[in-house]
Amino acid sequence: MRKDTFLKNAKSCPAQYVLALNDTLNVFTGKWKLPIIGTLLFDKKRFTEIQKNIPKITPRMLSKELKDLEINGVVKRTVYDSIPVSVEYELTDSARLLGGVLDKMLEWGLQHRKKNIGE
Repeated sequence: MRKDTFLKNAKSCPAQYVLALNDTLNVFTGKWKLPIIGTLLFDKKRFTEIQKNIPKITPRMLSKELKDLEINGVVKRTVYDSIPVSVEYELTDSARLLGGVLDKMLEWGLQHRKKNIGE
């Protein structure tokens, strides 16, 4: 079945729609996952670079979230055989498609903030 057929079927059946949303949220739920993805949208980064871009995230939490994202096929981890060993993280091709989704979320967030907070 084609992608647009899957989407049409999900939109026509509330149960399938909710199931698809839950599948998506299971991958991205958490305080830190979207900020990590947002950081990696621009380029691959090393662990410390990601940590510097996300204030208040602990190394332990960053490590856990990166592992979760890797298991779910969102982040690719590359280990370079150098001294010292170097590790880089980048989004998978599938995860790069999230750029448009994040842009829409950013747009909504800015409008919402302006309307409700007045900033």
